[in-house]
Amino acid sequence: MEKDILEHGLSWNRRRFLSRLSLGLGSVALGSLLIPDLFTGAADEAGLPPGIPDFAPKAKRVIYLFQNGAPSQLELFDYKPKLREMMGQELPASIRGGQRLTGMTANQASFPLVGSIYDFKQYGQSRAWISDLLPNTAKVVDDICIIRSMHTEAINHDPALTFFQTGAQQGNRPSMGAWLSYGLGSENKNLPAFTVLLSRGKGDGQGVYSKLWTNGFLDSTHQGVQFSAGEDPVLYLKDPAGLNRFERRKMLDKLAEMNDMSYQEFGDPEISAKVQQYEMAYRMQTAVPEITDVSKEPDDIIKMYGADCLVPGTFAANCLLARKLSENGVRFVQLYHQGWDQHGNLPRDIAGQAKDVDQASAALITDLKQRGLLDETLVIWGGEFGRTNYSQGTLSKDNYGRDHHPRCFSIWMAGGGIKPGVYGETDEFGYNVVKDPVHVHDFQATVLHQLGLNHEKLIFKHLGRRYRLTDVSGKVINDIIA
Repeated sequence: MEKDILEHGLSWNRRRFLSRLSLGLGSVALGSLLIPDLFTGAADEAGLPPGIPDFAPKAKRVIYLFQNGAPSQLELFDYKPKLREMMGQELPASIRGGQRLTGMTANQASFPLVGSIYDFKQYGQSRAWISDLLPNTAKVVDDICIIRSMHTEAINHDPALTFFQTGAQQGNRPSMGAWLSYGLGSENKNLPAFTVLLSRGKGDGQGVYSKLWTNGFLDSTHQGVQFSAGEDPVLYLKDPAGLNRFERRKMLDKLAEMNDMSYQEFGDPEISAKVQQYEMAYRMQTAVPEITDVSKEPDDIIKMYGADCLVPGTFAANCLLARKLSENGVRFVQLYHQGWDQHGNLPRDIAGQAKDVDQASAALITDLKQRGLLDETLVIWGGEFGRTNYSQGTLSKDNYGRDHHPRCFSIWMAGGGIKPGVYGETDEFGYNVVKDPVHVHDFQATVLHQLGLNHEKLIFKHLGRRYRLTDVSGKVINDIIA
């Protein structure tokens, strides 16, 4: 039976590799022990199997805490006292520089500057400015690198979010997790290489869609697997009523035989990919319930993440699950937390959002660190763009909103060979980058680099063109690499 399953996963790339192997079957056996993914069948254009990075990686896996809706950097990480001093005064035209605006503020008669009502303090060896809204993040500041000079071209949520996740503003491109699955394969045969977790805060939310974790033109085995809250974390994973495990195994074997006949006739690689997905689902039936069970977590861990970590579907619960998935070999764990789209009532709404994520985000860093996993796990926190330094709509002392701002915003990264500290600067108005700009493609190139992948070589030929996550640009941010 195992032989049959293995044969279904073979492709001509593996056969080509074996035919060229000069060291004999002993080397084949050794390779399969050292690199479990060596003969899974997936391969790049050069015929190299996944699991072999271009150079020594500093990280093995990624946990991406995406804050959907665009958190205001001016309330969280980018301290600008100048905005308080000039509260209500007009944004100088020389600072704006003719930047295009969204339809929500393009017709405003004026653009009154507004400083954050929340205080900032300096923390850690880097003396990084952190808002009072993030007291727990402040405690782990010496483990994170705050990038204050991110910038992007997209000015609306959907294209900006899609750009971060897939490297293009339009859909139907492979997501970052899919690219890593394609380039590195899986560390655990019983779990997918790429998983997705969703949560929502109390603020205004922007939608997230399956195109954000799609495999695009890559094999469907690289698509992200969404975990849901409730009794069935992965839908349709359980055996149908009246079908036991033995019968399920027989059914899958028979289905694999029929798929193999189709593959022999048509040669469509998606047929083999479908067989692999069926087998993965079968193995996940045992692995997933154990991974998603938090009842065995000690009290100190529950206290660290907060009581919400016991409520499935919350950000805290997803952070704890992300740690469990990551330590069990899931290559890329993608979290989306919605609710950061604060065009009005920003002071009230951002306080609630920050409270939702602050404790669990910091707990994840601490938890990974105490388990010896932070060095090999790259954790990312941030949204799709930033927020304006001027108020959207009516401005008052305690109430204001901020529109979309792609010219500068803040994210942070931790672990995975990233050097803690602060990188990049914006002007005193918090409107433009003045030092060390970081484009979205630079960020993506750096993430791939930390996992041992050259972003210019991780390619896939589709419809006559060689595609990659960073399109035709991007450079590694060497200054933040330890």
